[in-house]
Amino acid sequence: MKSLLAASTMLIGTLLPLSAAVAEPARPAASAEATPAASQVTVVLVHGAWADGSSWSKVIPLLQAKGIKVLGVQNPLTSLVDDVIATKRVLADATGPVVLVGHSWAGTVITEAGTDPKVKALVYVAAFANKEGQSGGDLVAAYPKTPALGTVWDDGHGFLRQTEQGMLDNFAADLPRAEARTMFVTQGALAASTFGDKVTVPAWRTVPSWYVVSANDRVIAPQMERDLAAEMKAKTTVLQSSHVSLLSHPKEVAAVIEDAVAFVTKGTAK
Repeated sequence: MKSLLAASTMLIGTLLPLSAAVAEPARPAASAEATPAASQVTVVLVHGAWADGSSWSKVIPLLQAKGIKVLGVQNPLTSLVDDVIATKRVLADATGPVVLVGHSWAGTVITEAGTDPKVKALVYVAAFANKEGQSGGDLVAAYPKTPALGTVWDDGHGFLRQTEQGMLDNFAADLPRAEARTMFVTQGALAASTFGDKVTVPAWRTVPSWYVVSANDRVIAPQMERDLAAEMKAKTTVLQSSHVSLLSHPKEVAAVIEDAVAFVTKGTAK
């Protein structure tokens, strides 16, 4: 009996290291899924004028595929104050540090809302980036008139839209025409008064910034975009794109946002 017990003990002692060795490979796999610090960051996407939240529809799944949390803002487009309130409501729901992203008019919105302490990086996509006391109208007036300003339709009630031809030729010229027509139908009307709304404290003065320039933009002057990026000392990417690079070049736009997320991740790790 003693010899049998001794043999069993030896057998168990032999198998235990083996079972531990077999279990070992499972640990790195589980760790690899849990370790992406990017999952701690929330990206908040803010749409611009003559658009709605669906304008981010191609960028969102690319970010989510990388394990990044994403929230979207639906701007009322009625005033800078109203759009900032809508953005801050979403920021309040965000967990962890935030990368705040704005397209077009939303550049003004994130410039004003980005002083929120959660915001650790700003990404401007063919967007305004106002200085203190500066309005979107001030920025537009400082550059030659772009074609899209000639295809604006005033509804007579204080709101502006792009005409269908303006959407096809100027706003979304590098999208398939069927897609551009859908954008025409779903566009949000912009209160004309927003062009006079001024930024108080521009967040980009203190928050690291990225800028995506649309070299073929017919809505915001490409030179304005380059000048704003230089003024902010933003990390700049230039795309051969229309105003809606987020739809015509979603991979490149997502890559810029991911770069900002990586920066925030490293910053939080310190």
